[in-house]
Amino acid sequence: MKTLYSKFVVTTMLVMIGSLCIGFLATNTYYHQVVKEKNDTKNVNIAQDIAHYIETAKPDDLNNYLMTLGEIGYQVYVTSGEEGHFFGGEYRDKALSASVVEHVLHGEIYHGMRDFPKETFVTGFFANELINTIGVPFTYDNRPYALFIRPDIRLLFSEVHTILAGLMLVMIVLSLLAMLLFAKALIRPITKLTAATKQLAHERFDTVLDIDRADEIGQLATSFNMMTEKLQENDRVRKEFISNVSHDFQSPLLNIQGYVDLLKNPLLTEKERQEYAAIIELETKRLSTLTKQLLLLTSLDQSTRIVKRDPYRLDEQLKETVRKYRWQIEEAQLQISYKLEQIIYDGDAGLLQNVWDNLLTNAIKYNVEGGSIHLKLQKNPTSLGILVEDSGIGMTTDQLAKVYDRFYRADASRTKQGTGLGLAIVKQIVELHGGTVQMESEMNAGTKVYIHLPTLS
Repeated sequence: MKTLYSKFVVTTMLVMIGSLCIGFLATNTYYHQVVKEKNDTKNVNIAQDIAHYIETAKPDDLNNYLMTLGEIGYQVYVTSGEEGHFFGGEYRDKALSASVVEHVLHGEIYHGMRDFPKETFVTGFFANELINTIGVPFTYDNRPYALFIRPDIRLLFSEVHTILAGLMLVMIVLSLLAMLLFAKALIRPITKLTAATKQLAHERFDTVLDIDRADEIGQLATSFNMMTEKLQENDRVRKEFISNVSHDFQSPLLNIQGYVDLLKNPLLTEKERQEYAAIIELETKRLSTLTKQLLLLTSLDQSTRIVKRDPYRLDEQLKETVRKYRWQIEEAQLQISYKLEQIIYDGDAGLLQNVWDNLLTNAIKYNVEGGSIHLKLQKNPTSLGILVEDSGIGMTTDQLAKVYDRFYRADASRTKQGTGLGLAIVKQIVELHGGTVQMESEMNAGTKVYIHLPTLS
């Protein structure tokens, strides 16, 4: 399997090679289109100046003069057609067509540099061949000669050129090494992230990435750590949820089993039998309620849950809820009052019924003997306000902060028939409708629940 590091190294090398090739092709094009013609013209002028000097100054020793040219950086070939002499650096290839010599002797200029047949500037500019020269005619002692000349490239590369070439080589090597080290440093945190992800796959939610960077990788590491914290919390909640569900199912089942065993006793009186049967019925209803609430919570937890909104009379729904629990209210000797405006609300009536059921049963269950319950529904400019107020036993500030936690129940006296899921359901349903829930409570002074549902119009 190819690693990211190897891909980065290969990509870097390919980029460098590709850049070199493109640069070479661009330089070669520039050489042929611009430099080659200028180089030929420049050397023609130099050769003509040398020929003009020979013809006008008529040096006493021509060979000595030509040797001097060779020493200062030129490769020179002079021929009269019958014999020729070389001065300066040696040519690698001394082949030259006799017809070329004849043309130069007859006064023509030979453009060997311009017409050199090789394609690349390396083989053209640096080719140490006699045909890659400039040829001009001159006359010395009334005898025609052909002068072929080119710069000695070896002498052109002075110490400065060598230093610059070394500098370029060092820069390339150091740049490559720096890129490799940078790639290693860049990929190291990704390797850590990969290892940490594998730990998460094995449910090691306490894994923490120790990457302190301010760039995108640092942001990714921060997001990863936030995710692990969330997963750790979710794992804790999940385990706690399973524990609570197991406990809440086990308790009524054990009670049912215990009272069923008691009912098997043939010596029981009818009164005891009825009492035990009532307890079994109560525990059965508790199990049924718990099951329904768990199924509802599971449905609400679905991220794709869509609220089915239909217009209906919200005030009539609240009145019907009061009528449904009238017998419990009378049995608890409670006084109930309500002030409900006639309001048509566009919402999910089925889900909202769970909200009113939970709030009203809580107000009944946790009230005091002879207490009161008050319902209020009013329309505000941008929302609907619903108030459920009771005069019950109330809650402390610490208890109030935890009322929306699943399976949370303040104390045994409050949880005889409770599941600890009601207010969690209320909060989720209201929030699905885009609303909010607020609670105010004081010990032995009652509880107020405020619900605000936004209106669509």
